[in-house]
Amino acid sequence: MKGSRDVKGSGGARVRAVVRRAPRALYADLWARPADRVPRMGEADAPAWRPTLVMLMIFAAACFAVPRTNELVPHPAGGIGGWAVAAALAQSAVLVAGMFRPVGAWWAATALSVVTVAVTESTMSPDRLFPWSIMGMVFQGGALFLLALRVTLRRAVGALAITLLAGVALTLHTTQRHNLDLDRSAPVFVIALVLGVALRSVRLARKDLVVQVELTADERARRTLLEERHRIARELHDVVAHHMSVISIQAQVAPHLVEDPSDELKENLAGIRENALEALTELRRVLGVLRSEDAPAQSTRHTPQPTLDRLDGLVATVRLAGLPVTLATTGEPRPLPPGVELSAYRIVQEALSNVMRHAPGASARVEVAHRAAGLTLRVANTRPDRPAAPSPGVRHGLLGMRERTAMLGGDLATGPTPEGGWEVTAILPVGSAGAAPTTDISTAPATTEDAP
Repeated sequence: MKGSRDVKGSGGARVRAVVRRAPRALYADLWARPADRVPRMGEADAPAWRPTLVMLMIFAAACFAVPRTNELVPHPAGGIGGWAVAAALAQSAVLVAGMFRPVGAWWAATALSVVTVAVTESTMSPDRLFPWSIMGMVFQGGALFLLALRVTLRRAVGALAITLLAGVALTLHTTQRHNLDLDRSAPVFVIALVLGVALRSVRLARKDLVVQVELTADERARRTLLEERHRIARELHDVVAHHMSVISIQAQVAPHLVEDPSDELKENLAGIRENALEALTELRRVLGVLRSEDAPAQSTRHTPQPTLDRLDGLVATVRLAGLPVTLATTGEPRPLPPGVELSAYRIVQEALSNVMRHAPGASARVEVAHRAAGLTLRVANTRPDRPAAPSPGVRHGLLGMRERTAMLGGDLATGPTPEGGWEVTAILPVGSAGAAPTTDISTAPATTEDAP
């Protein structure tokens, strides 16, 4: 018995606590807390129907303001009371204001409805719907709908409960018999609230979706950038490691090519070999992490990296794939740094791949110009004769070309040609001009669209 009394006592205490907190919660939900901001036109969550809804609300207010007064109270002489006209116009204005201040507009609409019905109840016709006439349902339901569009479900349900309680209170305090319509007005209010809540949920979901799409696009661009940088770093690692190995071997063999080498020469060559091996070890330790699980096979990784000498083979392979392509070389060829050779080959390779992928039926021309300041590459294609099929996978060809030219301190230009084709031009400097500053990922180009 004592335990049951304790349970009842604790339950009663909780009920009393809820009752004490109810006024404060009601004040916070239906007065103090602001409603959702009205989305500006052009924003992700801006409803396309907002201007239309405003015009409909104004039109409805204009059409129903004066007829609404006939439902309020007829003047003894057959006219319409001036205060009744003012009340109807006020309710119409409140409905329009609900587009911008939904909480205050709902309070004003509810108060005006209650006061008007309470004052005119004694003179109403018994056949008139009470307490909400047809137009009263429209205006009160409209206020609830506009409120539900801009507040949370809990706040909207609280407003609905107050509206229904106001109707019940008006029904209990009457001086004559009326055609009661609480069973018909309540579903109208509930439907208006459900519709508003549903539209608000759709708007918020669309906003979250747009934000998520933007985040996904940024993350995809960042991941693509990192993947391309890893690929470039792996290739350069192979090039540098090859040359460091050659230096080490030459330093080891050099003493045997000289008759009676001095101790000083042997010591210097041994130091060169030791430093080369040490640098090679550090290079492999630092860049070895880039050898991911999907890195090339061991035999493939040790094959020499391609250079401009293999452009003829690349062009022949592309021709066999069905793309008519011509290769033109101008200027006097000369030895180039391995990084420039590798990047030039990859840029031409990627540009031709883009032509085959995005310009079906077109032909291409590759121009390699050897200049005093460096190397200029131009890959252009004609207008395709049919639309290209959708290309699956992550598209990062242009991003890779930009990364390679930026790494060498060069410039890359891409864009359509006047004839309707596409052109890729890369300028790769040689010498001191090729020293590129370190580029932070956050400021690197984020374009991942391949073209043409």
